[in-house]
Amino acid sequence: MSHIAWLGKKSPFCGNVTYGLSTTEALRRRGHSVSFIHFDTPPSGLGRHDIGDSESPPSLSTALNSESPEVVTLPYLVKSQVYTIPSPGAQRELRESLERLRPDLVHASLTLSPLDFRLPDLCQQLGLPLVATFHPAFDAALRNLTAGTQQLTYQLYAPSLARFDRVIVFSALQADLLERLGVRRDRLAIIPNGVDTDLWTPAPDFDSPTLAELRHQFKGRRVFLYMGRLSTEKNVEALLRAWRLVRPEGCVLLIVGDGPLRGLIQSQAENDVILWGYESSLARRVALLQLAEVFLLPSLVEGLSLALLEAMASGTACVATDAGADGEVLQGGAGIVISTQGVTTQLRTLLPVLRDQPVLTAELGVRARARVQERYTLESNIDALEKLYAELTLQPIAA
Repeated sequence: MSHIAWLGKKSPFCGNVTYGLSTTEALRRRGHSVSFIHFDTPPSGLGRHDIGDSESPPSLSTALNSESPEVVTLPYLVKSQVYTIPSPGAQRELRESLERLRPDLVHASLTLSPLDFRLPDLCQQLGLPLVATFHPAFDAALRNLTAGTQQLTYQLYAPSLARFDRVIVFSALQADLLERLGVRRDRLAIIPNGVDTDLWTPAPDFDSPTLAELRHQFKGRRVFLYMGRLSTEKNVEALLRAWRLVRPEGCVLLIVGDGPLRGLIQSQAENDVILWGYESSLARRVALLQLAEVFLLPSLVEGLSLALLEAMASGTACVATDAGADGEVLQGGAGIVISTQGVTTQLRTLLPVLRDQPVLTAELGVRARARVQERYTLESNIDALEKLYAELTLQPIAA
């Protein structure tokens, strides 16, 4: 079994946080030793500044804290859902921590931080294999301004990523993009996100107390659900415009999440549009997806959405744009794929169909669950990670 130094995020809540916590917990269950290194402690005399959700999810284990040998905290100046600015002493503290921990391998779930660019030199000096998971969303077709901005992130990171021993991406499209930017194909590993299909399941024959409470709360109304970050790239405004144009009778649009656009969306909430906010309870998030008839993801750019995979595993009919790898996940009948261009127009056409065809939504939910079980389980993700780790710990460090 390996000792892995995992460099990632535990807050503010975002897909990177979910990925890091679920993956490291799964690795521990398989017997690996994992030291979790993340930005948390402010430098002496400086107040840290968190930008993003006001609430962060609880750690997977409350026993993990800065006193535990399994957790190392690094000082920062600014931290948000998108980027982190470390304090001047963070690199030194990271080096000292790695020298003390002596892991077999370093896995960086890249946090979009200046420290990311220094990792290849640091790990080479310490003789440690270095793996990155590269999360930034993308749209290979560059169909909108947001996609163009994300493309700049890929261009900025590519020279550094070329010096990692392996870079994990979620799809062939993402690998092709990085290869065009100079990252050698043999340095790229395509390992899609995975979810726990024993946790994210369709509604059971007998409702859990949480699910029963939610059914009572919504009083028989059919729930169309968005769950994710409330930010420009998620394009929730286009979904709201389509909903207001259709007003599907007997249905409610439930928006679960937090982010910089929360105030704007809150101002547009009405009787059939509910802004739930960030939901910290895992049991309630599971129940919300079990309750929902349709999951909607109108993003302009994406990586591979964990929220989409969780909805699919829960047997919810899914509609998503073809940004990032999401279209690939749903193609072939596992859901409905729309273009990132003209989202409002497409949803205006689709929403009445989804309202009037419950048999269709039920069948899409069955197919969505089957697709996740076939390709996107957490178990298969960890299998691939273990294989990659074994390869790297037995071969020389890349130059």
